[in-house]
Amino acid sequence: MAIPEHSKSRISKRAASFTESVIREMTREAMKHGAVNLSQGFPDFAAPEDIKKKAQEAIAEDFNQYAITWGTKDFRDAITEKTKWFLGLDIDPETEITVTCGSTEGMIAGMMAVLDEGDEVVVFEPFYENYAPDAILSGAKPVHVALRYSDHEWNFDRDELRAAFNPNTKAVIICNPNNPTGKVFTRSEMEFIADLCKEFEVICFTDEIYEHILFDETQKDEADRKPRPEHISMAQIDGMRERTVVVNSLSKTYSVTGWRVGYCIAPPDISGAIRKVHDFLTVGAAHPLQKAGAYALSLPESYYDELQADYQKKRDFIVPVLQDAGFGCDYPEGAYYVMTDISGFGFDNDIDFTMHLIREVGVAVVPGSSFFKTPGLGDQQVRFCFCKTDETLEAAAERLRKLRNG
Repeated sequence: MAIPEHSKSRISKRAASFTESVIREMTREAMKHGAVNLSQGFPDFAAPEDIKKKAQEAIAEDFNQYAITWGTKDFRDAITEKTKWFLGLDIDPETEITVTCGSTEGMIAGMMAVLDEGDEVVVFEPFYENYAPDAILSGAKPVHVALRYSDHEWNFDRDELRAAFNPNTKAVIICNPNNPTGKVFTRSEMEFIADLCKEFEVICFTDEIYEHILFDETQKDEADRKPRPEHISMAQIDGMRERTVVVNSLSKTYSVTGWRVGYCIAPPDISGAIRKVHDFLTVGAAHPLQKAGAYALSLPESYYDELQADYQKKRDFIVPVLQDAGFGCDYPEGAYYVMTDISGFGFDNDIDFTMHLIREVGVAVVPGSSFFKTPGLGDQQVRFCFCKTDETLEAAAERLRKLRNG
């Protein structure tokens, strides 16, 4: 059907200013070419049986209609108890929690609740690809500050970060542990960012979806193994509780990425605004899955120890495989991704290499440039994820040996 000509643009400037998800596109390419999918960050193993059973029971018990818009009371109470246990923070479930359709909606609802036209949002790059579009859809302007890789670590330049803050800065976004780099922000770094937030009256959005996936650092000499880094929430830093929006989800910790159940923790005034936006975006998250979520959040500390140990084994398997295949990389501190350097393979850019890897080698990854706004950054990097079964990772390893063997 021919599209008629129009004097007015049919597509908004906001929607035209960014692309579709490259990550999700790589999953489609993997399916098309029969590649092992180490691109999109979803587990290919089963969710815990007891958590699934609670969801099934909730459906059978007929919790199938609208829940309270901002979340069922038992789920909000469970979030409160979990936050007290893990972060040491006392949260009011009636005024400081909004249950959302995944952390994805939590972030956009939060940003739409606090940002106005002309506001600026500081975003570290490489960044999870939703953050900049979220800012744009909220009418704000993303301002990018680089995380640079040197001496086996991802760090930001403190002078560069300070220069990004100004009277128009309304928010800063932190993903900790970080997707895609695996960086875990140190207390010193968090306190520096917090001081800027307080000085410039800035709200911090902190994406903590990988909070329980942190690793012991592996060294060549096992005797020099360093302990796993500490997870620090910005809401724990002095003076930041009242200016922090914590965004989280069941997705990664409980291996239920398809459930789309997340939540925001924020001061009462910001929570009230988030609830209004959330109500008109989605009305509410799935009722039976919130019932199951209340159970999941009540699991004992041993659950999280086992989760960490399982992912530690996967990380410690895949990193040497990548290094032997010719990728430049180190062991990530957290999350379940490895950002790698591909300059040794001689490809012009990450897109060409990614398509070669999918079509000729049979392994799907995400091109590094999709995590950057600044042109040229990331064009010799790709991201692998390792939230997969041992069989999947072993199949990927076998195929990646083709690179090493020419």
